[in-house]
Amino acid sequence: MTQLVNNVGFRRLRNAVAIVACAGMLVACVLSEAAGVRRVAYIGPGAGIALAGSLLAIVSAMFSALIAIVTLPIRALWHLIRGRSSMRKARVKRVIVLGLDGLEPSLTEKFMEEGLLPNLAKLREQGSYRRLGTTWPPLSPVAWSSFSTGVNPGKHNIFDFIARTHDYHPMISSVRIREPRKKLKLGSWVIPISKPEITALRKSKPFWAVLGEHGVFSSIIRVPITFPPDKFNGLQLSAMCVPDLRGSQGIFSYFAEEGEVGATTEGDVGGDRILVQRVNPDEVRSYLRGPRNSLRAECNEMRLPFRVIAATSKNGDESERATLVVGDEKVPLKVGAFTPWVTVRFNAAPGIKVNGVCRFYLKRLAKPFELYCTPVQIDPDKPVMPIAHPTVFSSYLSRKIGPYSTLGLAEDTWSLSEKLMSEEAFLEQAYDIHEERRRMFVDALDRIKRGMIVCVFDGPDRIQHMFWRFFDNKHPAATDKEREIHRNVIRDMYVRMDKLVGETMAQVDKNTALFVMSDHGFKTFRRGVDLNAWLRDNGYLKVKDGARVTERPYLQDIDWSHTQAYAVGLAGIFLNLKGREKNGQVEKADAVALAQEIATKLTGLKDPQNDEVAVFEALPRANAYKGPYTENAPDVLVGYNVGYRVSWDAAIGKCGEPVVSDNLKAWSGDHCVHPSLAPGVLFSNMPLRDGASIIDLAPTALELFGIKRQTYMDGNSLLCEKPDPKGPPKAAPQPVAASA
Repeated sequence: MTQLVNNVGFRRLRNAVAIVACAGMLVACVLSEAAGVRRVAYIGPGAGIALAGSLLAIVSAMFSALIAIVTLPIRALWHLIRGRSSMRKARVKRVIVLGLDGLEPSLTEKFMEEGLLPNLAKLREQGSYRRLGTTWPPLSPVAWSSFSTGVNPGKHNIFDFIARTHDYHPMISSVRIREPRKKLKLGSWVIPISKPEITALRKSKPFWAVLGEHGVFSSIIRVPITFPPDKFNGLQLSAMCVPDLRGSQGIFSYFAEEGEVGATTEGDVGGDRILVQRVNPDEVRSYLRGPRNSLRAECNEMRLPFRVIAATSKNGDESERATLVVGDEKVPLKVGAFTPWVTVRFNAAPGIKVNGVCRFYLKRLAKPFELYCTPVQIDPDKPVMPIAHPTVFSSYLSRKIGPYSTLGLAEDTWSLSEKLMSEEAFLEQAYDIHEERRRMFVDALDRIKRGMIVCVFDGPDRIQHMFWRFFDNKHPAATDKEREIHRNVIRDMYVRMDKLVGETMAQVDKNTALFVMSDHGFKTFRRGVDLNAWLRDNGYLKVKDGARVTERPYLQDIDWSHTQAYAVGLAGIFLNLKGREKNGQVEKADAVALAQEIATKLTGLKDPQNDEVAVFEALPRANAYKGPYTENAPDVLVGYNVGYRVSWDAAIGKCGEPVVSDNLKAWSGDHCVHPSLAPGVLFSNMPLRDGASIIDLAPTALELFGIKRQTYMDGNSLLCEKPDPKGPPKAAPQPVAASA
């Protein structure tokens, strides 16, 4: 920590604290915009982002910063003493966990046997390889929360991307954001005098907090479900569920000269289509949408005008280049290429600006004009809400590697699903983000020689979600011609991840333990099961006005007076329970029997089109979870067979027709199947026991640093009590030469 402060400098620390506190900023825009398919997984948190400088926040932050600076030497000395005490019992000086989200074991093993992954093969040979048991369901927020805490979901409270509410409107499962409670009205101005509330809904304690209590320093980079950032002895950059500047989980903009305007999906989330105005043959104008200005009584949306001016060649012919003028920025544009990150500044009040960052992709300059813009994201250099611990850490990384994506779901899968971005552009974006993450990871490896380093790369997950249709010859969302073009994208991604493993191995010495892991595997997603349609057909759910299908998302068209159970989200089914749901019908005394009845009927459900089993197993939640938060889980968990998942309609609380239908979206690979069908991978340079599960990583990390497994943890150390006859590697694992 001392080293970080020295590098950034006192002035940088002071400025960052002032930016976050003085801008104070966040909390008033968009739960009303939280709908649409992708938002099943990524709904804007609570009231979204609001602007608002809080006098209390300013004073308290300045006081906290002063105390932190004054006590820094004392705290550093204390952690040094505690750290030395712990390290005397440690097996190693440093532990590295490289997370490759979604790496599939069957493909990893296949590609290793084909010689395509020499570094992973070498790590397996020198240490250990295991298939890694995952959570029920095998979803990233659930699995990574179990990785972080070492407990089953019943103890950490994350069961899906979304959570049920009393009034049936789903909310994001991991964080709640509320506006400042106290405000001062001065005419048309509204001045907050209390701080906004940002509350983490993930429970239990992450293992890096336990390490910190024993004086072990950690650097935790983009591990999912770390927003808001944890406070502990170390550094952290938050990941999944960090919102964009509008308070959503990612709204892109698509500017066009022709066509429809408005939301690209129902619910006004995913993307906005905005018409541009052509003011002359060489210039178009439009605007970026920003957050709502909660400093104003009317809370209007802030907008930032921009112009695109076409360049002409020396002979007067049309060019494929232009200049984007937005605020004080002049950005070169080229057809078919992304810009670097552009800083945009929205004016909230005199002297108060809200910074964001975004990238542009010019699809077409000639008529009809087309321009894509990523979601406008929180500026890591001047964040309007904490996205790192300490807050200055995001600024440090921005100064170190340049601007970078801060959005929880950084890769824009939805624009590809809407066919507004090409496969090539999506891959460029995904690998650009991968490179940003790699540079952060390398910086941590270079700086931290004693302690814990965890970094998660999302690229494998995002690319497999969007490109599996080209890998699966039977997938209904791709043609043979398209498969020929993109068939090797997934294979090439695995090769690139192996190169990253090799770079990491080159940084590992004999005093370092290395783990390479994924939170779950991956499977094809050919057909979707509409759980609400199944519930309707089996008498458990009724649509309003006697209809069979619903028109609106998020359960708005359900007749609750005649409904016993309903589905929303990816994990399973909820009972319409009296006293819990607003219009509950099921008595508490009947809940256990009803959940078992539904689970029994659903298990083994067959697809009428091909007679394949679609539902591998369904079971009541008590059969999967133990802990104080089990009551927040779906009442019935549904584990699908390979090739199946909950349908897009059911996931957003709609009821469609038929029960099982083709998945024709670009999002064609998934892992929301039975957990036994989607294990992850685990490689290490250490000898490991069999039966590895993702809940075992936390106690393993503690043991490596000489710290006892915490009594609340469900997992156990993976380290062999008796060393493997071969013993741990006497030297550091060596990456395969680049020429191999």
